[in-house]
Amino acid sequence: MISSVDHALRLVQMLRDSGSVSLTRAAAEIGVSPSTVHRMMGMLVYRGFAQRDADRRYVPGPAMSVGPVSISWAQEVKDLLRPHVELLANRLDETANLMIRIGSNVRFLHSVEVANVLRIGDRTGSVLPAHRSSGGKALLAESDEATLERLYRSKSAELAGEYMDDARWERFLRELALVRSRGYARNDEETELGICALGFAIHDPLGRAILACSVAAPAFRAQRLFEDQVLALIDETRREMERDLAASDVLNRADL
Repeated sequence: MISSVDHALRLVQMLRDSGSVSLTRAAAEIGVSPSTVHRMMGMLVYRGFAQRDADRRYVPGPAMSVGPVSISWAQEVKDLLRPHVELLANRLDETANLMIRIGSNVRFLHSVEVANVLRIGDRTGSVLPAHRSSGGKALLAESDEATLERLYRSKSAELAGEYMDDARWERFLRELALVRSRGYARNDEETELGICALGFAIHDPLGRAILACSVAAPAFRAQRLFEDQVLALIDETRREMERDLAASDVLNRADL
């Protein structure tokens, strides 16, 4: 038995079965120090399997309720666009990601981590709430009103703990309108302290937003992502990605 893996899996089971777990209880349950649990929980939070609630207890994260990516074209499109994500990361010397929206979450299909000493880590496979992540907001901004209502104003949204009251809903709609007007979305430490990101939607030949790409940076140097020359590079990357999608037959064979 690999004890560290077993401990992490037991923490996942505790989150799944109990709904919330304190640091001290988890440490006592699996027989390790609180500092060890803190480090393990930090990785579960990073990968979306846990999150902290208002009482600073650990609760299940979005990755606990998201199934596999069953969209037939996702792998082929990821392979097609991978070189563009890698080039963007290398040109900006910041971590770049490719993601897809599944319900009210986004899942990272591919992540390119650069050599910069202070950098954002690989997010491949991670799951984040779409309304907080830059790529997720870029995709939601191009969703119809019925979809947004279902995700954040319906009974199912209430049961899932994602319901937005009137004030929050109005703020969210204003933010999405801003995303549409400027062509990109921002994440200013909304999913993780110290991390900011710029996200943009990628469209199929019919103009439908099917994927998103984001560039993430430590907050202290994130402002450069929004400089004119970087935004021009982002726009060029988007056009090249969409050009390759249009030239490929991947989406023609997909059931969109």
